[in-house]
Amino acid sequence: MSKQYRAQPAGGLDRWLPRLGLTACLLLGGCSTLDYYSQASRGHLQLMQQREPIEQLLADPSQDALLRQRLGLALQARNFASNQLELPDNQSYRLYADIQRPVLLWNVFVTPEFSLEAELQCFPVAGCVAYRGYFDLNDARGAAALAQQAGMDSWVGAVEAYSTLGWFDDPLLSSMLQRDDQQLAAVIFHELAHQQLYLADDTTFNESFASFVEQQGLQQWLASRDEAALAPQQACRRQQFTALVLDSRARLQALYASQLPTAQMRQAKQAEFIRMRNEYRQLRDHHWGGDSRYDQWMEGPLNNAKLLPFGLYEQWLPAFARLYEQSGKNWTAFYLQAKQLASLAPAERQQHLQKLAEEAGAGSLAELVCDTGRG
Repeated sequence: MSKQYRAQPAGGLDRWLPRLGLTACLLLGGCSTLDYYSQASRGHLQLMQQREPIEQLLADPSQDALLRQRLGLALQARNFASNQLELPDNQSYRLYADIQRPVLLWNVFVTPEFSLEAELQCFPVAGCVAYRGYFDLNDARGAAALAQQAGMDSWVGAVEAYSTLGWFDDPLLSSMLQRDDQQLAAVIFHELAHQQLYLADDTTFNESFASFVEQQGLQQWLASRDEAALAPQQACRRQQFTALVLDSRARLQALYASQLPTAQMRQAKQAEFIRMRNEYRQLRDHHWGGDSRYDQWMEGPLNNAKLLPFGLYEQWLPAFARLYEQSGKNWTAFYLQAKQLASLAPAERQQHLQKLAEEAGAGSLAELVCDTGRG
């Protein structure tokens, strides 16, 4: 449920419930230790105490002018979300919290050495999710290191926005204001979509659904303001980069299913990451004119866990796009159809989503790449 990328890939968002203590701890990512329980409760309580009504800040002339301008824009997007996108109408994102740091929390993703399936974190209320969240970076790094010592792949991703699925009045965070105007509206739509529909134990369904609502909602928001959509070049490059990573994921999945001896599997795995880096540099240098926006992510350590967010956020975008068309591009009908999908047994739901994706003419995001191609 978190939003961590576009310039750098994202993780998921941790779920909370209204009771502090054990419940909050469980929903943030598990309570295997008292330390985890303590940091979860402290972080959540502090965040709730920092909230202020945006309307009150806008009416205060002593507030910074730029802050008031950004908050005003966010409030307009928030109202649009309920009035036009039919997302929940509550106090979420009508409050503001200055967290005085660029990152809210850090999610830790873990996979086996030869698998792209997340080591799920399962809790009595929240169900199973593909990550575990920490308010302290050192705690997150420690958890990632322990996983690596156990022979697993791990990755730590920064989280700047989140949703409590309507259990709390989620605040607009100062970390979210680092985004440009379009991205700020988009993340509000994304997080409210999690309040609209959340399915325990299926992170990919949840994130793909919210990502579709985000992207379609942003198009409608910009059209309502007579503003140009996301710069075609920027959108194209984002699609190209995502498709490149998803292609690598597909090759790795085939490799892990091959049952090669461990030494050969390990060597082939590293060769795939080298290939992905080389393909990225070719794309960057020969098609993007040296645009290096993804360098930091690509040049850092690569492993299975780092690729997880791409499968979570993008996999069923074509399916939900097709469902929206079948619903007559009517949000009420679309949400109803999505909830019916969520009610199906996992295998049946997967089949329906795959069929929708095929009807959309895209079994993967790679087929959605812009017309210029990747070379």
